[in-house]
Amino acid sequence: MTDLTGRHLIAGKWVGGGDTFQSDPASGTPLTVLSAGAPEVDAAMKAAEEAFETYGWTSRAERAAFLEAIADEIEARGDALTAMGHAETGLPEARLSGERGRTCGQLRLFADHIRKGDYLDRRHDVALPDRAPLPRPDLRMIQRPLGPVGVFGASNFPLAFSTAGGDTASALAAGCPVVYKGHPGHPGTGEIVAQAIAAAIEKTGMPAGTFALVQSNSNAAGEALVKHPLTRAVGFTGSYRGGKALFDIAMSRPEPIPFFGELGAINPVFVMDAALKARGNGIAKGWAASLTMGVGQFCTNPGVVILKAGPEAEAFAETAAAALADTGAQVMLTAGTAQAYQSGVETLSKSVATQLTASTEAKPRCANPALFRVSGQDWLSHPDLAHEVFGPAGMIVLVSDDAERMAIARGLDGQLTVTLQMDAADTDALRPLIPVLERKAGRLLVNGFPTGVEVADAMVHGGPFPASTNFGATSVGTLAIRRFLRPVCYQNMPDALLPADITEKGGA
Repeated sequence: MTDLTGRHLIAGKWVGGGDTFQSDPASGTPLTVLSAGAPEVDAAMKAAEEAFETYGWTSRAERAAFLEAIADEIEARGDALTAMGHAETGLPEARLSGERGRTCGQLRLFADHIRKGDYLDRRHDVALPDRAPLPRPDLRMIQRPLGPVGVFGASNFPLAFSTAGGDTASALAAGCPVVYKGHPGHPGTGEIVAQAIAAAIEKTGMPAGTFALVQSNSNAAGEALVKHPLTRAVGFTGSYRGGKALFDIAMSRPEPIPFFGELGAINPVFVMDAALKARGNGIAKGWAASLTMGVGQFCTNPGVVILKAGPEAEAFAETAAAALADTGAQVMLTAGTAQAYQSGVETLSKSVATQLTASTEAKPRCANPALFRVSGQDWLSHPDLAHEVFGPAGMIVLVSDDAERMAIARGLDGQLTVTLQMDAADTDALRPLIPVLERKAGRLLVNGFPTGVEVADAMVHGGPFPASTNFGATSVGTLAIRRFLRPVCYQNMPDALLPADITEKGGA
C-alpha cells in the first residue's frame, strides 16, 4: 500500500503543522494525522494565488492533459485506494471501485469538454466606427477563471465528491487552483488521491501551488479557508448545519464570495394512482432498494414517498416494510453518522408518525432500516417531519385526495430531486403538479429512483435552497465548471493582450 505521511500538501511539499488526531476507521489501524489551522490554510492559499498567475493562463489543451494525468495517476493507485477506502469508511470494495471509475471518468469528461471551448461562451461585437449617432467599440467577451477555490471533502463519497471529485475537477478545468480541506473520516484515502494529483502536477509541469491538501478534524481550518481573503469561491458537500454555517461566513466577509453548497434533501417520490394500482409492489421493492443503497448515505436518498390512501397503499407499505426488514443492519461511514441516524429515528418514533419496522438496536457504527407512515394532514401540520434523516429511514405519506397531494407538493422545501412513478393514465393528473414540482428541484425523473447521478452534460445536481445554496448551479456534469468562471469584456483590446482562448483556435 502507498506510504502515508499524515501531513499536508502545500506548494508541492508534504509539510507539518497543527496538532494531531487519530482517524476512526471501520476496520484496521487508526492513522495519526496532522490537523491544520489558520497558518497552514494561509500558506496554501498564498501558494494557490501565486500559482494562479500561471495556471489561470494555461491553455485548454494543457489543462485537459493535466486532468487526464490525474485520472491516470488515480488509476495507478487503484488497489491502494480501494483497500484504504474500505478500511476507513466500511464501503464495499465494489462500490469504491465504481466510484473510482466515476471519478476518473469525470476528469476525462471535463478534459474533453474544455478542449471544445463551447463553455467559454465567447462573444464578439465588431467595431462599428461609422455608426450614427455614436460609433461602437470592438467588444469581446469570454468566461475567465475566478482564482483560488476552497473545496471541502464529503463524508459519503471519499473519491467522487472529495479530493479529486466534482468540485476539484471543475475548478481545475476552469483554470482555478484548489485548496482542499480533507475530510477526517477518510484522511488516508484523501492523501493517496493527493499524491496522485501531486504526481500529475509534476508530470505536466503545472505550478506547485495548483493543488493543496490540508488535513483537519476541527472547524478551524474550514472557517479559515472560507474567510481567507484570497479565496474566490467555495465548493461544499455535506450537512445543512455545517454548510449553512460556512455559507453565512462567506456572505459576511468584507468581500462576499460564491459558496456552492450542496446540503442534501428528502427527495420525495410521488406514486401516482394508476402506477400504484398496476405495479405498486414492484415500486415498493424498488423504493426500499434505493432507500437502503449505500446504507442510505446518498444526498439523493428518496426518504419520502407520497401516495393515495387505500388498499393499494396498504399493500405498498407491507411490501416496503418486508423488503427493509430483509436488508438488516449495515456499517455506516463514521460512528458519528450512525449516532446521528439513530437519534433521527428515535425522534421520528416519538412523533405523530407510526413506525412500521421493529426497533432493534444495531451494532456500533451500524444502522437498521426504519420505515414510518403518516397521514397527509399530519405531514402538513408537522413541518419537522420533512427534515432529512441521513441514512436508511423512509416515510410513507398517505394523502386523501389530489388536493392534499398538491398541498404537499406546494409545501415542499427545495430538493435535489423529485421522482414521479407514473403510468400513461396518470398524465392528466400530473399536468398541474409539474409546474409546482419544477420549482422545487433541480432534477425531475420518471419511473426510476434518484440514487445514482449520471456524470453527463445535461445533469443537474443542485436545487433551490436548502438543497443547495445556489439554485443556478450544479455540482455534477460539465455545467459545474461554470461555477468557477466569470464573464470579462475586453473593449478595443489588442489581440496580443487577449487571452489565447478568446479566438476559436486559441487554446485548442
